[in-house]
Amino acid sequence: MAAAGGAHLIPLVAAIIGVGVVSQVLADRFQVPSVVFLIASGILLGPEFLQVITPDSFGNALQAIVGLSVAIIVFEGAFHLRIDELREAPAATLKLVTVGAVISFVGTGLAVHYALGAPWMVSFLVGALLVATGPTVIAPILEVVPVRDRVGAALDTEGIVNDVTAAIVAVVIFEAILAGVTNPNALVALFAERLGIGVVVGAIVAGTLYYVLRYVDLSPGNAPQNARLLTLAGALVAYGAADLIATEAGIAAVATAGILLGNVEIPYEEEIAAFKGDITLLVLSFVFIALAALLDFGTLLDLGVGGIIVVAVVALVLRPALVFLSARGDRFTTGEKWFMSLVGPRGIIPASVATLFAIQLRASGLTEAADILVGTVFLVILVTVVFEAGLARQIAEYLDVIPMRVLVIGGGKVGRALAERLADRGENVVLIEEDQEVVQTARNQGFTVHHGDGADTDVLRSAGAGNAKVVVAATGDDDVNLLVSQLASSKFEPESVLARANNPDNVEAFEELGVRTISSTIATAQAMDNYIERPSMSNWMGEIGRSGDVQEVEMTAETLVGRTIKEVGPELPDGCLIALVSRNGDTSVPAADFTLQQGDRITIIGERDAVREAESFVHPE
Repeated sequence: MAAAGGAHLIPLVAAIIGVGVVSQVLADRFQVPSVVFLIASGILLGPEFLQVITPDSFGNALQAIVGLSVAIIVFEGAFHLRIDELREAPAATLKLVTVGAVISFVGTGLAVHYALGAPWMVSFLVGALLVATGPTVIAPILEVVPVRDRVGAALDTEGIVNDVTAAIVAVVIFEAILAGVTNPNALVALFAERLGIGVVVGAIVAGTLYYVLRYVDLSPGNAPQNARLLTLAGALVAYGAADLIATEAGIAAVATAGILLGNVEIPYEEEIAAFKGDITLLVLSFVFIALAALLDFGTLLDLGVGGIIVVAVVALVLRPALVFLSARGDRFTTGEKWFMSLVGPRGIIPASVATLFAIQLRASGLTEAADILVGTVFLVILVTVVFEAGLARQIAEYLDVIPMRVLVIGGGKVGRALAERLADRGENVVLIEEDQEVVQTARNQGFTVHHGDGADTDVLRSAGAGNAKVVVAATGDDDVNLLVSQLASSKFEPESVLARANNPDNVEAFEELGVRTISSTIATAQAMDNYIERPSMSNWMGEIGRSGDVQEVEMTAETLVGRTIKEVGPELPDGCLIALVSRNGDTSVPAADFTLQQGDRITIIGERDAVREAESFVHPE
């Protein structure tokens, strides 16, 4: 099967798709990003091992297959690029796709040039392609690693935006290489030409699809199916038409069409998105396996120490630098910044576009440039996918960036104050607010906010109530708070549901319905009474979350089981102590000879940093 002709091409393609689907299923089963299985499958089927797929397997069809596949993948990614979601994303996201992208592009280009001795244009072609992290590798990671919403939003948006921009910039540099253009003005003109043609063609296709989907009778019985097929055909037409007018303008066209169509209201949008997602998975599986199979290990080895230096610079120098610079001043913790730094694998766009370009470079006699391009891109992909995507869960656990989720319904002053205190303790807080002005205020303060009615089951579900441990109803309307509490308890069953009672007369009614309630009026009166009667304690309580803290944690440390408070106390960090112990529902201030047992709930009080250290001491996991 070393040279599969036309008779062998169909079963070969079918076999690759079959292996790709199995890889996707295994990825879901073992909670590992699918790209790991796809690359492994491709290498196994390739000439280095089983020799099922060889460079001659597809004849002259590979360039067309890869080109159309890239069109579908880019369109699907652009279709999910929602302008509203960009507004919701943290401020750091904008820096990641601008300043961060420039740092990655320039830094990678410099590394390739000096480490491998590649020409400047080839070096920056590699740099442009390796800007892209891509949703095809980021999305599977975020499914496996439930990080804080702001971290997921930043990585997801970065992947979608950079996929598109990296492809367009790479196209311009590639065209400049083939045309021998080096003058900066000529490069800008070339960029404007390709981008302009792509935007115009993409806009025409998007406008046509919008009109047809909205105003043309697509046959009621088969309308959803016809809508899906029309959209798929539109993506391919946009790519082919733009590419016919100007070589490599097709990527800009499908990106434009996808963005425009994805941000307008069209019928059957959910069906189209699901269909496009399935098609993209099939195409992705095929392309990744086929390209990995065609990877020549000799090309990778020829890079030598220079290749290792490039990978190290890209993954361990440039990535952390651009993340820490972009996330500076935002609400990301140091652990979250390191997670974003260490989890930025490259994916299908660099792989497929690099292969597409390499084919044409070799046809133009630029074999050395093609080898550097493919070798460097695939080496970075292999290393980042294996170590960053494959170990993403372990990295997240080590950095402790998988927090519990807390939903706070009501983004007013009370909700935001509570969210700030919880977020400062490392909780994954999501605010739900219906008032657009309040939503904007909360987002400007760095909170993750879900816009919608918190008393709507679908809104609660989309905000993550299914994975929430705590739901807090903190609006200024008692009726809304009661309804939210009942919905959360009956539909999602979080560990705790807490409601704010604005009218103290409603507290008893709330509690009769099983809702744990805090009366703002009574709480204010108690705080004032504490200040009058216990001013020192009141002042200290006011500092909780800043200099002081109180935390309740389950004791799981086996080394503490069977030991007394008197024995354990001196081993706690200076500046904190065990104030309460809860066992079997009973809570008490422990005496010195109180013996600790596995599963005891221990309340630790003291200085903030000392309390955090003590938590890890009694609950190492």
